Amino acid sequence: MVQILEKQQPTSPIIQLNEQSTVMESKGFNLWYGEHHALKDINLAMNENEVTAIIGPSGCGKSTYIKALNRMVELVPIVRTNGEVNYRGRNIFEKGYEVEELRTKVGMVFQKPNPFPKSIYDNIAYGPRIHGIKNKKILDEIVEKSLCGAAIWDEVKDRLNQNAYGLSGGQQQRICIARCLAIEPDVILMDEPTSALDPISTLKVEELVQEMKENYSIVIVTHNMQQAARISDKTAFFLNGEVIEFDQTDTIFSTPSDQRTEDYISGRFG
Repeated sequence: MVQILEKQQPTSPIIQLNEQSTVMESKGFNLWYGEHHALKDINLAMNENEVTAIIGPSGCGKSTYIKALNRMVELVPIVRTNGEVNYRGRNIFEKGYEVEELRTKVGMVFQKPNPFPKSIYDNIAYGPRIHGIKNKKILDEIVEKSLCGAAIWDEVKDRLNQNAYGLSGGQQQRICIARCLAIEPDVILMDEPTSALDPISTLKVEELVQEMKENYSIVIVTHNMQQAARISDKTAFFLNGEVIEFDQTDTIFSTPSDQRTEDYISGRFG
């Protein structure tokens, strides 16, 4: 069980770059693994229908932060936090906030494709069935819509009853994205979703992310700075558990305001 410490007032302002509607934000958010202070006073706002990239060297807190956004960090028993992470204005760590409710709205796509050992159809229908949808016609519509949304319907429409393990790695990852879309989330978190994929599959996922932001808000952790530059609207640079800089992606990669950001994106470390 994650331990939530007494809320503290943030020591720095929330970093928000425009007047678009904020979907998720952290306020003075801190996280410890035991005695290790992994995230330090994170103040960050993420907007609707944008792709927010999180970059930084290994061990800087990127994956820890994104896993905090849907409380995946609670799977680690030695984790404790304070401050807030708000989804639509409500602190997701507050008492009484059901994690199942949160994860219906804030979906997750992981680093390695992780389809269930089931048919392609059953992978996509799994979430809706858990939420009580049993009508075959409705499930058929959800499966087709989700696979279309993940740009893989044409590739698999004639093999829906085949095991998802028979697909390529890139196809499996898009099946996992379709599985996420099937429960109609509001926010999609992606933790290095292309790091295990070949260049062609990576391109397909990047194109998909650009299309999906019309309907979803996306937060993506990536070790690939070129990828962040290609697909994101905003970029946050993390270092040693802190947000060093957060700005429009073009600004981060062309005229960063912090020397540490420039040193990282120019390859001087990391």
